[in-house]
Amino acid sequence: MQRLGFGRGDYKYFSYPLPEIVRELRTVAYPHLAQVANRWAESLGDGTRFAATHAEFLERCHSAGQNRPTPLILHYEINGYNCLHQDIYGAVAFPLQMVIILGGQGRDWEGGEFVLVEQRPRAQPKVEVLTPGEGCAAIFTTRYRPVRGTKGFYRVNLRHGVSRVRRGSRYSLGIIFHDSV
Repeated sequence: MQRLGFGRGDYKYFSYPLPEIVRELRTVAYPHLAQVANRWAESLGDGTRFAATHAEFLERCHSAGQNRPTPLILHYEINGYNCLHQDIYGAVAFPLQMVIILGGQGRDWEGGEFVLVEQRPRAQPKVEVLTPGEGCAAIFTTRYRPVRGTKGFYRVNLRHGVSRVRRGSRYSLGIIFHDSV
C-alpha cells in the first residue's frame, strides 16, 4: 500500500476459484443488495439495472473485460492505515460493497476504525467512524448514494478508509461484487 501511496499496510486479492466462504458471501448477499442498487439507480434516473444473481452480474463484468476477482484480505500493523478511496476497477461497478472484521478491536488492536467520508455538493464533508465487532459486516456504497433534496434525488460521493492502528494487528475481509480489469 505504501509504495502506491494508498496507506500503510498490505492487502491480498483472492484468485479464482475463490475460497468457498468468500464465494458464498458474494453469492448470497448480492441479490438483496441488487434490489437496493436497482432502487438507487431508479431514484437517480439512471437506466442501469443490476442482474438478479451474482453469476449474471459477473457475466456482465467479464463481457467488459473485467475478469479478475476483487475480494481481498486487508492487514494493518501499528501505524498502519488506509487512505480514503473508492473501489472502482473498470467500467462495470456494483454500487455496494462489504467489509467484515476479522478480529476484535480492543483485544487484537487499538485504533484502526473504519472511516466513511460523504461529500455533499456545496457542503462540508460528513464523517462517520465505525467500530464493528468481530465477525460483523459493514455494507457501504462503492462510489455514491442517492440523497433526497428539495428538487428530487441527487448523488452524494463517499470514500472510505481505515484510521491509524495504534496497537496490534488488524485484519478484515473486503467483499467487492464487481470484478477488475
